[in-house]
Amino acid sequence: MNERIAAIRDRIHALEDELEGEYHRQRLLFHYHVESGRVRFDRAVLQRHRDMRQRLLAFITGAPLRHILTAPVIYSLIVPFALLDLWVSLYQAVCFPAYGIPMVKRSEFIRIDRHKLGYLNSIQKLNCVYCGYVNGLIAYVAEVAGRTEAYWCPIKHAMRVRGRHRHYAGFMDYGDADGYASGVEASRSRIQKVDARKD
Repeated sequence: MNERIAAIRDRIHALEDELEGEYHRQRLLFHYHVESGRVRFDRAVLQRHRDMRQRLLAFITGAPLRHILTAPVIYSLIVPFALLDLWVSLYQAVCFPAYGIPMVKRSEFIRIDRHKLGYLNSIQKLNCVYCGYVNGLIAYVAEVAGRTEAYWCPIKHAMRVRGRHRHYAGFMDYGDADGYASGVEASRSRIQKVDARKD
């Protein structure tokens, strides 16, 4: 990776840290903090949340028909997503130790906590559990796939790709035949030392 790309990546990481700081300040505005892995709201805020909850019957009768008709399609995806979760977890448990790649911690990607918000009714809570699981799972799978790609095929694509994983910037340039062999070794060495909080 050349120095200019490394400098840009460092700036991106600094901006991500700054964004995380802003999220923390935003939490203070909504009167909650995280204590031992649990979200704690002020007592008055909890009561206000309960008072703002939309009743279940009103929620259902006020829902657009298209939402009701498409809900089974959305929820039917739980089967392939659960299978994906199981298979990717098994894959990395078998393959990553063999390659010397650190395991991806599933719990750092899948967060299920929005269902605890008092202003959500039971259907909204279920929706939040589902979305938290599925979107976290996709991020988890992307990290497992990114580490795999960094080990086996760390070459950038010829054309721009949207949604690149965090290891992509360290890949070799497309067409760099001279640097291929040493680039693969360097990428493998890097991915074997990867830290989930950095890179």
